[in-house]
Amino acid sequence: MDYEPFPRQLTPDQRVVGTARVPDEQRRTTPPVPVKIIVAGGFGVGKTTTVGAISEISPLTTEAEMTMESIGVDDPGPATSKTTTTIAMDFGCVTIDKTLKLYLFGTPGQSRFAFMWDDLIRGALGALVVVDTNRIDDCYPAVDYFERAGLPFVVGVNTFDGQLGYNLDEVRWALAVREDVPVLSFDARFRGSVRDALLVVLDQALHKSIKLNSH
Repeated sequence: MDYEPFPRQLTPDQRVVGTARVPDEQRRTTPPVPVKIIVAGGFGVGKTTTVGAISEISPLTTEAEMTMESIGVDDPGPATSKTTTTIAMDFGCVTIDKTLKLYLFGTPGQSRFAFMWDDLIRGALGALVVVDTNRIDDCYPAVDYFERAGLPFVVGVNTFDGQLGYNLDEVRWALAVREDVPVLSFDARFRGSVRDALLVVLDQALHKSIKLNSH
């Protein structure tokens, strides 16, 4: 039998572990843990923009043109150029690191689509409630819903054009949220700002999990 005097060069699909050569397909790394996060809020507050700003894939949107029939029903506000509306959901995803990947589900903002929320939040660990300070009333239903559902959430005030209409303490008072619910400002147009807001949501979900497991 012929023997090689020296070890031959390994091909790219082989690795050396001790003296054994193990193909790469047998050494696959563990995939990141999937985490479902809800992005909610009133009509026209920036939910679709939030998902689109951070998603590492082309976000799935269910936008439809606003028509004359929506006048008096869907009010995007006087200072907006909004011409479309979400009629089902938005979807995107972002990998935080090698261990964690977020799957983002944006809810429709109109009350007539509220029946979809129970299905959308199934399996979710937390939620970001996006707020427009010019239309705070539109965000009451989302805050009430997550409080009743017991889902950890964070209130994120969207700073349209870099402007914050009210300070965060005033927003907390207006929405009557508990002291343990974070209220923060972010800009839905910028990836880094959205990322920071989502990390606070993750922190809230982790805090609740630790609290439940300690009892």
